[in-house]
Amino acid sequence: MSIDDSIKRARARRTTRVRSGVQGTLERPRLSVFRSNRAIWAQIIDDINGRTLANAGSIQLSAKGLSKKDQATKVGELLAEKAKAAGIERVVFDRGPYLYHGRVKALADGARQGGLDF
Repeated sequence: MSIDDSIKRARARRTTRVRSGVQGTLERPRLSVFRSNRAIWAQIIDDINGRTLANAGSIQLSAKGLSKKDQATKVGELLAEKAKAAGIERVVFDRGPYLYHGRVKALADGARQGGLDF
């Protein structure tokens, strides 16, 4: 087993542990976060029907010169705007395998500033 395999397994275990307590419904869908070294994406998912209701990513922004944390805040605000347009006001936050810290927290704060309740 290589180091990459053990890292992937640990990440999968963390994701499973977090998602075991988070279920998105139509009334309160799941806000899922994916973070890479360069960008951050978020989507609002109805797990019952298996549909993505709204999504946003830092790639969509024209955020030249902004820090990654500021980009994450803007993504949260953009996602909240799209969610409002789709009639979504309450969500369940799914941080995935990431700590609620740094860019993930900035995205959540941006979504709250945009009007999402979680």
